[in-house]
Amino acid sequence: MCTHLKRWLRVTVGVLVGALTAVVELAFALVAGLWLLATLGRRTGRGAEARIVGGARRLAEMERRRMAAFFGSELTAPPAGLAAVNYVASRWAVGLLGGVVLACALLGAGYASLAVWGWFVADIRSPGTLLLSSIGGLFLLFLCVQGTYGVALADERHARRFLGPNDGQLMERRIGELVASRAGVVEAVHDERRRIERDLHDGVQQRIVALGMLLGRARRAWEPEKSARLLAQAHEETQQALAELREVAWRVYPAALDEGGLAAALDTVAERAAIPVRLHCDLHETPPPTAQAVAYFVAAEAVTNAVKHSGATLVTVHAEQRNDVLHLRVEDNGRGGADPSGGGLLGLARRVAALDGTLTVASPAQGPTLITAELPCA
Repeated sequence: MCTHLKRWLRVTVGVLVGALTAVVELAFALVAGLWLLATLGRRTGRGAEARIVGGARRLAEMERRRMAAFFGSELTAPPAGLAAVNYVASRWAVGLLGGVVLACALLGAGYASLAVWGWFVADIRSPGTLLLSSIGGLFLLFLCVQGTYGVALADERHARRFLGPNDGQLMERRIGELVASRAGVVEAVHDERRRIERDLHDGVQQRIVALGMLLGRARRAWEPEKSARLLAQAHEETQQALAELREVAWRVYPAALDEGGLAAALDTVAERAAIPVRLHCDLHETPPPTAQAVAYFVAAEAVTNAVKHSGATLVTVHAEQRNDVLHLRVEDNGRGGADPSGGGLLGLARRVAALDGTLTVASPAQGPTLITAELPCA
């Protein structure tokens, strides 16, 4: 409730400011039109046109910043030429409409509160009149609240028509993002396959080869003591091979993620780390499996990098879900200097981008390193 009220107040202030700037834009349109008519066919006409275009660009930039601040709109920079002039010359109608809606809202609020102040201040002694006026005022106020959002939406669409990006440009941008994220996911999958192959070849496979050699030597040994010693070494090698195989399987996908969710999987990350990991997981709802998996791999890779490269003695992992977004923060007290374009972090960025999320890496030279991931859950 508080969030919706704050949003409505912000939009209302934006519409109010837009109504004030509409007066300036109306005056600008009238003066500019008369100026162009007066200088038509004269040598000073080009200079007048340049001044009008410059003024229109400044007004359009002001409107762009207003909508970005109050409506959260993402608009490109005001274009040069007649596009900015056409926008400013036609935008005043939307702004004045917002002023009319806000004036009606004040009128509705006054009538809605008539039951409170009308009896004591205006000395209106008719309960029926007070009741009907209050109900009508509440209904008018409700319509004006909805109308405020409508004016803000019309204002934004009008700006997009002239300043961009329009619906077609937004679609092209979205297609480009999807193509880039798909290519990133394919590359991340290839990197993961190469890493798994390398872990199996350099680790488990070498252990199994050594195990076979030990068993062969034990079979050829004539002395019972030597054979028993070789079998003991083979047994130890088997245990090491099993441990490395479990390690590879855990890196591919942890079973705890399906059994206990993200909190349980992060607990395994903390337990297996060579340095202390302080974990705080505040998840009131269960995020989607894909978001949990990506968050787990981000945390696991960040902790591994902290252990191997940063010289950290403590890692803090914080996971929480707010407004259908899973927020993950991993911070270590190491020496910093992590490269976001490195193989591990770049692969994580591609994983996060595949879910339309964002990954931020802040790692100054003297530390600490802070990795933040935001993953949509809607």
